[in-house]
Amino acid sequence: MEKARDDSVSQLAGGLGSFLRKGIFSILSVGPLPNHIAFIMDGNRRYAKKQNMAEGAGHKAGYLTLMKMLCYCCELGVKYLTVYAFSIDNFKRRPEEVHSLMDLMLEKIEELLKEGSIVNQYGVRIYFIGNLKLLNEPVRVAAEKAMAATANNTKVVLLICVAYTSYDEIVHAVQESCKVKRNEIEAPNASKVIRSVPGVEEDKEINEAIASNLQGSCENSSSKFGALNRTTACSGLIGVEEKNGAIVHAIQGSSEDEWDEVVSRTCNGVIEGDEESKKKQLVLPTIKVLDIEKHMYMSVAPEPDILIRTSGENRLSNFLLWQTANCPFYSPTALWPELGLWHLVWAVLNFQRSHHYFEKKKKQL
Repeated sequence: MEKARDDSVSQLAGGLGSFLRKGIFSILSVGPLPNHIAFIMDGNRRYAKKQNMAEGAGHKAGYLTLMKMLCYCCELGVKYLTVYAFSIDNFKRRPEEVHSLMDLMLEKIEELLKEGSIVNQYGVRIYFIGNLKLLNEPVRVAAEKAMAATANNTKVVLLICVAYTSYDEIVHAVQESCKVKRNEIEAPNASKVIRSVPGVEEDKEINEAIASNLQGSCENSSSKFGALNRTTACSGLIGVEEKNGAIVHAIQGSSEDEWDEVVSRTCNGVIEGDEESKKKQLVLPTIKVLDIEKHMYMSVAPEPDILIRTSGENRLSNFLLWQTANCPFYSPTALWPELGLWHLVWAVLNFQRSHHYFEKKKKQL
């Protein structure tokens, strides 16, 4: 009987809380609302110590706070929610702690996919962001399964940064951008391979002359090369062609006539000939900001509108350094498991107060 009464009180309190939230959120919606909120979930271990809880219990309490914030953001109308769950630097912690965190992560990923979970209730799509190959296989497989299972959800996007640092993300994006640009140059010119003049393919001296030219040799070539002997500065000729916005140099020719059409050649990387030929220097592809942003782990989401770090810390800790250049930063003293509705409301109010200023800055950029 007493238990039933307690349950009734809890349900009533829950109903009143839900009604209160809806009222607050409807008032907030009069002003601009953030589209993307990012959290650095700091203070789980300190919370466990503060509450005299067992090691690891703070992270479990932190998971409940994450679900609570996800629920609030869904009700408020926030489209993207990003959380910093596990840094690459966290792998430096004690092996026992890392192993415990991986087990907890595996358990909670499986919990997210249960039928009655908040993820399915609100139509949340999950992305795991970071260098996922650093995770152990069970966690990586579970993460991939969660992303595949929620791929058709469209209402809210939850981005969980694991095995992540901004340094790693930026390096990865630059490497991928260079790889794509290199492929754009090489693929259209795959047929333009180095080969000797037709009819004399077996002539070792010609092949050596072509090779020495590519190596920057400035030895005189034999007169028997015919069209190859435009001047005596170098032994071979380099064709110049524009492909995909870059000047591509390659040995050309499937007939002797084609060799006559080559417009320039190089010696130690410098093009010789008339002034027009000299302008056609070897131009490497330009890597632009948009190229890098396209290959970021976080390219699946817009830049955050608010960044919240709990526990009163004012450091970014290598989190979203690229994406938060024009993002208001809020750092309540509450530890992550202590974060509540009013902290979120206050962060949104601060966002609305400075919204005009940050929008102006973004337009200037």
